[in-house]
Amino acid sequence: MGMGRIPDAAMHSTLSSSTRQAVAWLVAISLSTSCALAQVAQPLDSRFLLGVGTHQGLGGPVSSRGYVPSTNIGQIKELGVNAFRDDFPWSDFEQVGGRMGFTSQLGRLDAQIKSGVARPFLILAFGHHLVPNSTPPSTDEARRRFTTYAAAAARSVAAQRPIFELWNEWNLAAKKDAAFSVENYLALAKVVQPAVKQAAPGSPLVVGAIGDDPGWTWTQRMLQSGILQYADGASIHLYNFCMGPAKRTSAEVVERLNAFHRLVSDASGNPTFPIYVTEAGWPTATNKCGVNEQAQADNMAQLILWASTASSWLKGIWLYELKDSGANPSDLEHNFGLYHFDNSPKPSACAVRDAWAFIRSSTSAQEKKLPGGVVSIVASTPAGQRIAIWSGDPSRRYAVRLRTSAADATYGSPCDVATQPASGVWMPVSSTPLLISAKTSSAVEFDVRPER
Repeated sequence: MGMGRIPDAAMHSTLSSSTRQAVAWLVAISLSTSCALAQVAQPLDSRFLLGVGTHQGLGGPVSSRGYVPSTNIGQIKELGVNAFRDDFPWSDFEQVGGRMGFTSQLGRLDAQIKSGVARPFLILAFGHHLVPNSTPPSTDEARRRFTTYAAAAARSVAAQRPIFELWNEWNLAAKKDAAFSVENYLALAKVVQPAVKQAAPGSPLVVGAIGDDPGWTWTQRMLQSGILQYADGASIHLYNFCMGPAKRTSAEVVERLNAFHRLVSDASGNPTFPIYVTEAGWPTATNKCGVNEQAQADNMAQLILWASTASSWLKGIWLYELKDSGANPSDLEHNFGLYHFDNSPKPSACAVRDAWAFIRSSTSAQEKKLPGGVVSIVASTPAGQRIAIWSGDPSRRYAVRLRTSAADATYGSPCDVATQPASGVWMPVSSTPLLISAKTSSAVEFDVRPER
């Protein structure tokens, strides 16, 4: 969170697109779940968290960002997501005299947690005005005080089985303040993790919350420090909205996420070490780094559908954020929401809801690249196959058709009111995912053609 998420535009450049074939082609694609990666035969929503970022823990009793628990809890229910991420500030939880607990400053956060609407993912962070050297904790005494707060905070919400994250975008603060060093972050993790685990045994502690890190410079230093010994997962923030327009896609996010996964796997020696994407999103601002509302919706739906293929190591994604934090149409920070500032839904609200509903019962899933940059996700569910298809290039459109009759197969897209019979028709493929349901467990084959 915060302005630190905006990438340095100078560090990124638009990649030139490859030469496109000018002639139409027809290719038969066999989509089958028979070779899907082996996964635990449990539904995705029991082993993966899809969440939204909220701002109940910042700003006191009345939020200038427009967050109101009763409204936002209803929105989370509408989306059907199973997690939310929010701030749990030290400075508001520890009062004068070392008294710990929820006060009116944290009343909105308390209400959202106690509602049970979704699993809390809480950020343990920020210094305390009564504790020297606490922003960040950089002395033994400051670390001791922070650990006392972290343990008390964990104990206070242990019944809700939260996940905790150690600080937020520490690496971005390091650009301006040498106290935000890898060494100080490691020292903090060493003392906080055992304290949190003792206070809330069922609650993982995640380290990282890594903001934009060109070349993975900070990330590699953090991983090489041995910090993963003191963590139950590693987290990262992935944004690309200020890259060239051709790179503001879910595919670019997935590419960097896979690179992060390789780094974490190498450092931990464990290819399934838990990874959490605790912020990812696209602002719909009129600013030059904004995207239109349909592009935001398409990117989020694609990311959710793809995530089903990586759940052996990817344990959660939190979309930033639930609602717009302001009403200025040109301000990036005001326009990340799935809902507008006035709480009316953007297209991304139903796109997230429907993409998650489509894939959440899957027991296994596989990604398959098709010709022309078309992406397919083939998932197995107790009710049969779920197949999502979209164009990796927002400027290209295609059509697909079932090669054999399947009377019970239907298709639609996120936000559609109803589905249609899929047998015998050419179905449109664009950057908006095409969602096909077939009750059969056998291979489903398609013809694919480009559309002009």
